[in-house]
This record gives sequence, C-alpha cells and structure tokens, in this order.
Amino acid sequence: MEDEIVNVVETRTAPLERQETHPKVMVTGAQLVQEARDLLAEAGVEAIYAPAYSSSADLAQIAREHEVQAVLVRQGQIIAEVINASPKLQVIAKHGSGVDNIDLAAATARGVPVLRALAANAQSVAELAIAHTVSLMKDITVLNIAVKGGDWPKTKYVGRDLAGAVFAVIGFGEIGQRAATLAQALGMRVIAYDPFAKGIGDISVSDDLESVLREADVVSLHCPLMPQTRHLINEKTLRVMKPSAFLVNTARGAVVDEAALVAALRDNLIAGAALDSFEEEPPAKDNPLWGLPNLIATPHVGGASRSALRNMALQSVNHILGVLAGNGFERRALANQELVQRQSAQS
Repeated sequence: MEDEIVNVVETRTAPLERQETHPKVMVTGAQLVQEARDLLAEAGVEAIYAPAYSSSADLAQIAREHEVQAVLVRQGQIIAEVINASPKLQVIAKHGSGVDNIDLAAATARGVPVLRALAANAQSVAELAIAHTVSLMKDITVLNIAVKGGDWPKTKYVGRDLAGAVFAVIGFGEIGQRAATLAQALGMRVIAYDPFAKGIGDISVSDDLESVLREADVVSLHCPLMPQTRHLINEKTLRVMKPSAFLVNTARGAVVDEAALVAALRDNLIAGAALDSFEEEPPAKDNPLWGLPNLIATPHVGGASRSALRNMALQSVNHILGVLAGNGFERRALANQELVQRQSAQS
C-alpha cells in the first residue's frame, strides 16, 4: 500500500504533452538546484519564483496572476487563499517533509495532493542536531567568545564527557533515528520518546515524556508540528529536565514555548539550548533569546546541506511532473491522506 501509485481524479489541465501553453509552478523561496531547474525546463514547465518569506496575500496574488498548475513550497504560509487563488492548481509539493505551513484541509477540499520529499534532508538535520549537541556540551561558543575577548580560561575550565551521557530523542522517525545512530557513535546512551514508534536495536521507545526528560542530559527534538506537539516543551516540561541538561531543537519552532524557554535559560533551570527553528521566522531582532549567553542559534538550516537541497528539490520537482503528466503520485508521499478517501468516494 505504501508504494501504491494513486491516480489523480480531478485533473484541471491536460497532461504536459497536450498543453498548448507552458504549465507554471510557483516556487516559494530561493532558486532550486540546477538539476531540478533542468528537469522543469526539459518538461516545458516554467518556474515562477516568489520572494523568500512572501506573505500569503502576495503568494496568492502571484498564483492568481500566473494561473499556476503547481506550487513548490520552500517558505511561506500556504493558506486556503493561496490554494484557491489559481483555478488550474493541480499539485503542491513540499521542499522537505514538514507540512505545518500548508492548509491540508483546504488542499483536500480542492482535490489537490500535497506531496512531501520523504527523508530527503534527514541526514543533514540529524548531523546538525549532533553538531549542536557537541557545541553545547563542550562549551564551544562560550570558550570561543572568551578566548577572542582576551580571556584564557584553560586553568579553570572543566568540560563534560559525551561518552556515557544520555541523549533523548523526542520523535523517533527517520531524522530521530539517524540522530540516535550518530549519538551512539559518540558513545552516548540513547533513549527515546514517541507514542507511535517502536524501538530499534538496543534503543527503547517510551510513551512517557516526563520520564525521558528527567533522565536526559541532552533533549533533541525531532517531532513534527501538530496540535499534540505544539509547545510540547513548555514551562512544566522544562522544569522536569535536569539543571545540567541541554535542549536542541532542529524540528519546528513552535514545538517549544519560547517564552518559557527564555525564562528557563535566564533562571538556569536548564544549562543551555540550541535552536535551528523558531516560532516566528525570521525572528524579531529584539527577541529576548539573543541576550542569553547559554543559547546557540542557527537560521533554520538543518536541511540546507548540498545533498539535502539536491534531494529535496529533485523529489519535489518529480512529484510535480508526475501529477502534471497525469501519472499520479506515490501514496506514501501524500501528506493529506484524506484526499485518497475523498477521491475513492467520488469514483
């Protein structure tokens, strides 16, 4: 069932070879890698690039003006206004796996599949999670600032050992499992929380979040953003963590209650945090997080390695070309699974 190719019931334009004008795809963000651009060009599909972090109203205007058949989502909020802007829209493809910025219900209502690039950036995100973990536990940024500022804390510095430390994975999917493997390679002991996943090898998965947080030296977030995980890390759960523990978030920003995290870092309820995503992106220049010495911040670049960018772009473009050519899509890549049920009922 997972590898099933699903035919598209509601087709609004002819397949590529029968179209008199070039179909158009709106890309919300930076230019795609060259291989992906070449694929679109060879198929006769025109790419319309929307500026990074365009507002939903601006995206809707572009989609309406160009009557796009597809949207390739890199950034921006793809709300119902955007989805309904073009009467020719056939498919939405995500340049990644997280679809919390896409209104799946609105897409389903339009009969538009939302397709994810599965595991395309998993290794890259997992590697950044481990890089943040090492930076926090080894005080890399703190020592860097001290030395560059003229200090030489060699005689008074006592570091931490990675080997034997407990690395807690919150969300044991593809990325979480890869982060776990990398942590084990460093000698860390891995535990995990996921109410839906099963353990692998010697890693047991618990459905008790607090027990996992209580034991962890590093808490690494790898869960998708959904109603159940919004502010999963909050004032209550931060107080469960050890005062010596660190938080790493390479998932979605809203999994963490930033106000609660600011308070926890200021009051030394936890030792530090590293964030690659934020509740608002880009964050405000006066975000209170910036004044905290025990915070590391990166600009949501977990999936921005060369291989990840290539994989995400090629998967996304192939998803789009498959639908536009009338070849359907892979069921396992479909984010709005309700669409298949809806199409079956219509058939």
